[in-house]
Amino acid sequence: MITNLHIKNIGIIDDIEINLNNGMNVLTGETGAGKTLIIDSLGIICGGRFSKEMIRKGENHSYIEICMYNPNDENAIDGNIIVAREIYSNGRNMCKINGRLVTVTELKEFMNKYIEIHGQNDNQQLLDNKTHIEYLDNFIGNEILEIKKEYRKKYDKYNEIKRELRNNYGDEKEKQRKLDLLKYQLNEINEAKLNTNEEELLEEKRKKILNAEKIAKNLSEAENAIGENTVDVIGTAIRALERIEEIDCKYAETAKLLKNSYYDIQEISRDISGYMEDIEFDEQEREEVEKRLDTIYDLKRKYGNNIEEILKYAEEVKSEITKIENIDENNNKLKNELRELEKEINQKAEKMSQIRKEYGEQLSKKINKELVELEMPNAKINIKVEYKINEIYNNGKDIVEIYIKTNVGESEKELAKIASGGEMSRIMLAIKKVLAEADKMPVLIFDEIDTGISGKAAKAVAEKLNNISKQHQVLCISHLPAIAATADYNYYISKKIENNRTNTQIKLLNEQEVICEIARISSGEVNEVTLQYANELRSKKAS
Repeated sequence: MITNLHIKNIGIIDDIEINLNNGMNVLTGETGAGKTLIIDSLGIICGGRFSKEMIRKGENHSYIEICMYNPNDENAIDGNIIVAREIYSNGRNMCKINGRLVTVTELKEFMNKYIEIHGQNDNQQLLDNKTHIEYLDNFIGNEILEIKKEYRKKYDKYNEIKRELRNNYGDEKEKQRKLDLLKYQLNEINEAKLNTNEEELLEEKRKKILNAEKIAKNLSEAENAIGENTVDVIGTAIRALERIEEIDCKYAETAKLLKNSYYDIQEISRDISGYMEDIEFDEQEREEVEKRLDTIYDLKRKYGNNIEEILKYAEEVKSEITKIENIDENNNKLKNELRELEKEINQKAEKMSQIRKEYGEQLSKKINKELVELEMPNAKINIKVEYKINEIYNNGKDIVEIYIKTNVGESEKELAKIASGGEMSRIMLAIKKVLAEADKMPVLIFDEIDTGISGKAAKAVAEKLNNISKQHQVLCISHLPAIAATADYNYYISKKIENNRTNTQIKLLNEQEVICEIARISSGEVNEVTLQYANELRSKKAS
């Protein structure tokens, strides 16, 4: 159960903390005081979407923290699970579970096991028959879950093979056209006989050819500068020092250094002479280099940014040619595989359909029982499961749709075409009640479940919520005195202006304050008559 909720900087909420209790917690209060903001905050902490417009004016971030208590939960630390989410106006989002950073997706998956929120838009979802199969499968639970997982794997593989077959050149002309193009490309690359580092070597050679005159001039100048005179001069200096090296060892050291220089300069002189021979290029050689580079540039423009990419593309083309040339054999293999998959898919789909039909009847009966208790005694829900032989869907081959008959003597029709707003709220509550019993969801939150309800129906809804709260923690926003009167804990939401800012406030009411609040929401004012009415409602809860 939720023990504490801390909200900061959401809309008109500055900083509030709510200590919640087990059982039925009802929030009432002024219109626009922030009741829905509290539910919205719970949606955000459960991984829901957040708009930066929700951040309180003048602040740069919002913060929501929730503490849940369950001593038997493996995720709990000392019985507590603390979840926090902090969102900044620049879009930065920080989610934590027991101090551990998680993604929004991980947060949503985690909180889905603890809290279920029935918002004002859920009635619209109930009108969408695509959601009906989800309601039924959630009711069935583990019995269909494993089969559904196996079916999905087969279904994904089935679609993958169908896509491959579509892309396998079914048309003979298209196949031949593609084959001719690929063979031309492969032949063009193969004829070029490319080497991996060829382009770099050719570029270097081309650069030398284009600068041959400049290179020759400067090499000649360097050769002349070194020349034989330089070598002779150094040789003379070495011989002079050798004649006095016995007098002092430092002369011998200097002579040794000069000898090293002498040999180095001789080597450099030979190198320069060799360079002079290398720069002799004729016009034909230049044209060959230019032509080869043009060939490489042309292939790069068509098939890759460098020679390595071109050669890799050639391997891919070769592989595709082999595939197309053997396409009939490959397609036949895929078609056989597809037929086998269809058999397996049909087997699992039939099994799921049988389970759904059996549980569809059970779910219908359970919902109808709840509807009787919700002052809809003549309403009859019928969950129909239609098996589509020639169709394959991601959840099987079933179309699941909820039909309803609201009055005796009428024919049943699709739920979307017959139910009123008040009826939809009670039908949704009945479904939630049955599903909650099936999945043991710890916390159920209802945002204005009483929309379109009054009189006896309101009392029935109140009793139903109270019954649900015996097994689940219930948090409910309501405007109905009957629901407020059946609460175990009543919270009053109000707003107050301080320093030219509107702030939301929340207060846990004592018994006398509960009576006054029930009287207020019953007619808009507190007087002797409304107080008597509130006492009567409250006494029924006590009994």
